[in-house]
Amino acid sequence: MRRGADPLLALVESYINEHLRRVRGASAHTVRAYGHALRLFFLFLARRTRRSVSDLRLDDITVESVLAFLDDLELTRGNAAGTRNCRLAAVRGLVEHLLRHDLSRAKQYQRILSIRAKKARGRMVAYLEPEQVRAILAQPDRGTPTGLRDYALLVFLYNTGARVSEALALTPADVHRAALRPRHVRVRGKGDKERLCPLWPGTSSALARLTADENALSGPVFRSARGAPLTRDGVAYLLAKYVRLAAKEMPNLLRQRVTPHVLRHSCAVALLQAGVDVTVIRDYLGHASIATTSRYLSTNVKMKRDVLNAFWRRAGLTRKPAGRWRPTPNLLAFLSSL
Repeated sequence: MRRGADPLLALVESYINEHLRRVRGASAHTVRAYGHALRLFFLFLARRTRRSVSDLRLDDITVESVLAFLDDLELTRGNAAGTRNCRLAAVRGLVEHLLRHDLSRAKQYQRILSIRAKKARGRMVAYLEPEQVRAILAQPDRGTPTGLRDYALLVFLYNTGARVSEALALTPADVHRAALRPRHVRVRGKGDKERLCPLWPGTSSALARLTADENALSGPVFRSARGAPLTRDGVAYLLAKYVRLAAKEMPNLLRQRVTPHVLRHSCAVALLQAGVDVTVIRDYLGHASIATTSRYLSTNVKMKRDVLNAFWRRAGLTRKPAGRWRPTPNLLAFLSSL
C-alpha cells in the first residue's frame, strides 16, 4: 500500500510495530498470525470495493464489511469457527487501535467492536500415552549426529511440554543451565515470558552432547543438516517420519494425527496422570490462564475411569465376584424334586 492522505497505512504500521511488538510484547508467531489475518481482510476489502489495496481508506472499515469478511472466511475459505474467531480478534485489535487515534470515526469503530466471537464447538485434546511416546523416542539412531539431534528435540518437547517455537528458540546459553542441579533450562514463551523447566537426566545428557561442539556455541540449538536453524515444518517432518517407524510396532499410531503440539498435550496429560496439581501444570507449560490447562481434565479418559472406580468403591456398591458353580452329589435328587 502506498502512502496517501488517508492515514490507514500509517495506523496499520503503528498497530503492528508499536502496539503489538512494543506495548503488548507479542511473539513473532502472534505478529505473523495477526499480519496474515489483516492481509486477508484488506484483500477482501479490495475485492468488495473493486479498488486496489493501496486505495483503501479508513471509511471502508465498517461493521458491514467486517461481517461480510467473516462470512467469506467460513463460506469461501472453509474456515472453522475457531479460525474465524482468531481472525476477528486480529481485526478487533486493529480497530481498537484505530479508535485510540481516530476519534472522528468512533461510532463506526464501536459498531465493529460490538461483534462477538462465534460460539465454537470445543474439540477434544489429542495426546499420546507414555508407551506410545516411548516407541517414537526409540526410533532415532543416537549414534549419528542427525539421530542425536532428533532424539534430543523430541525428548525435550515431551519432557518440558514446550511449544515448537520455544524449542526452536532454545540457545546453548539456555541449555548450559542443564549442568546445574537440579537440571533445568530456561524457556522463552509467548510474550517473551520466561520459565524454568526441569529436565530428566536423559534429556540433559542429550542436550549436552548436542551442544558440546564449539561450533554450536551461538545461535539456536536445533539446526538442519546444513547448519541452518530448524524450521517448524522440519520438526513436523521428522516427527512424522519417526511416527511411521514406530507404527510398525504400534499400528494404532497411524490412526492418530501426531504433530509436535501433540507432544505438548501428552506431557500435560502425563503430569495429570501422575497426580500433579493443575496449577503447577499451568506454570510448567506457561499457560496464561488455568482454564487453558483445565482442558486436559476433560480429555483424560484414564483419570475419568479412576474417578469412577473410586466413586464406585466409596458408594459401597462393589460386589465380590460370584463363586464358580460346582455340581453336588445331590444333583439328581435336586432335579427330581423340581
